[in-house]
Amino acid sequence: MKFFKTVAFAFAMFGIGAQMQASDTTGPVPRPRLIKACVMQPPYALDVADIDKSMQWEFEALRKCDKSLDVIVLPEASDRQARVRSGDEALAAAKKYNAPLLSACAETARRCQATVFVNALDLSSSVPRNTTFAFDRTGACVGKYDKEHLTAGEWRKFGFDADYMWKWSEPKILEIDGVRYAFLTCYDFYFYEGFAAIARRKPDVIIGCSHQRSDPHGVLEMIGRYVAYNTGAYLVRASVSMGLDSPVGGGSMVVAPSGEILGNMFSRVGTLTVEFDPHAKYLKPMGYGNPPGPHPDYIEIGRRPWKYRPAGSAIVPGFADSEFACPKRLCAHRGFSTVAPENSLPAFGSAVALGASEIEFDLWWTKDGEIVSIHDPTLDRVSNGTGKVYERTYAELKKLDFGAKTGPHFAGLRILRFDEILARLSCHTIMNIHMKDIGKEWDEAYVRKILRLIDAYDARGHVYFMSSCGPLQDQLARLAPDIPRCMGNMRNDLGRPDIVDRAIAHKCQMVQLFKPYFTKETIDRAHAAGLRVNVFWSDDPEEAKIFFDMGIDTLLTNDYLAIANATGLK
Repeated sequence: MKFFKTVAFAFAMFGIGAQMQASDTTGPVPRPRLIKACVMQPPYALDVADIDKSMQWEFEALRKCDKSLDVIVLPEASDRQARVRSGDEALAAAKKYNAPLLSACAETARRCQATVFVNALDLSSSVPRNTTFAFDRTGACVGKYDKEHLTAGEWRKFGFDADYMWKWSEPKILEIDGVRYAFLTCYDFYFYEGFAAIARRKPDVIIGCSHQRSDPHGVLEMIGRYVAYNTGAYLVRASVSMGLDSPVGGGSMVVAPSGEILGNMFSRVGTLTVEFDPHAKYLKPMGYGNPPGPHPDYIEIGRRPWKYRPAGSAIVPGFADSEFACPKRLCAHRGFSTVAPENSLPAFGSAVALGASEIEFDLWWTKDGEIVSIHDPTLDRVSNGTGKVYERTYAELKKLDFGAKTGPHFAGLRILRFDEILARLSCHTIMNIHMKDIGKEWDEAYVRKILRLIDAYDARGHVYFMSSCGPLQDQLARLAPDIPRCMGNMRNDLGRPDIVDRAIAHKCQMVQLFKPYFTKETIDRAHAAGLRVNVFWSDDPEEAKIFFDMGIDTLLTNDYLAIANATGLK
């Protein structure tokens, strides 16, 4: 069955093309099985001083819509359709056009008996959000979609609300007139990890209010096909014209679930109308010679664990984003080490399960080059063995019991390798990796092995190194300049130069102060130097509050739950 039909392009500056005669009847219009979608592609003002022209185009285009249309889609930032360069410029434009535009969209939905989707700032709270509004045939706003992936410019530079980005959420589905709509906004189109989650919700149509101003037309078509094919839904995407001869941007289009482009506006200004059956699904053989089914279902059959980049609701903000997402946080020192053996999966897993945004652990090398997690250079305190950890092979260490000294129910726990920590917890928490030392650099082969493991488990954005050894700090800076480093300060450092000076000298990004050998002045000087401040350690709720009142950023604690409950931090 042929289940779609391309209807018309119209590309005059204010023209919508040939319009069907508007009906004089009132009341709800019966919805046909086929829906006619209208995608608007307005001109984009490269200079904010020219915004009036773009905005008037949108208002005129909405006025020219009629009852032949079932769905109308406008681009991203439709209340500020210009290249704004600051939050103030964005807000100034939105304050002028936001309310009139949303009112015009509601009126158009009511007059045309159509569903209208428009992206604009949601100004209903003190911090604006990048939001797609859905208006039903009565003109009522029946749902909102907040852009899941704000660009750094939107939340860092413009100050748009981004708190929700760091919280778990399901893909947004709105069912209107029996059609299930999902959403992608601009930057969302690049996060293919989310397409499978959208596909599981069985959408009929994906609304893409977008810009994507730097991508060429071929790339936009490729992305559009990929989205539609992998979600099993029609893609209705609206963007802006960057100029009639521009090879980038634009590309407002409608794509069928088969990947067929039903219409593409490229860089032209105007509208595109396409008629299709939103409930007609594209079926393909579920493997050669097998019965047909939806492509997303075929992929679900073959999905396997451990084969993909970490993704999904368990992933936490990485180190670079933590200043925004979690400016003050707790670090579970050697895991939740008051309830489970330190530097063990039970300790780490307990802390992460309780919400710890950071864990700390210690790494040593073995005689045969394995990387293991243990604090002391000697084995005596935490195991039934003796001697130096780096004088034993991994096979020898595996024979020792690293749990019985904590309690009989942990008897038989074995020493933990670094890769075993990563396999379970990569990207689920920030990792404060204490590189233990004997007063000098590590064997470079061992450092490179640590870096290979970090990359193998995709953890580079979620780790930082801590050491009080200057030569080791310099070695880490040379071998992994992009991984943040923290300067440590233990008891025997008291006669050495000030830790802040040492951190600056070794180009660290952080300092880890050791109580009680610091003051608020130390913290303030570290912050003035652009350093983040850790404090080791506190298990006392009142003391922890005092440290945070002094201005520290991260507190290491052995008693994670008690301190989390007392401070309200994670």
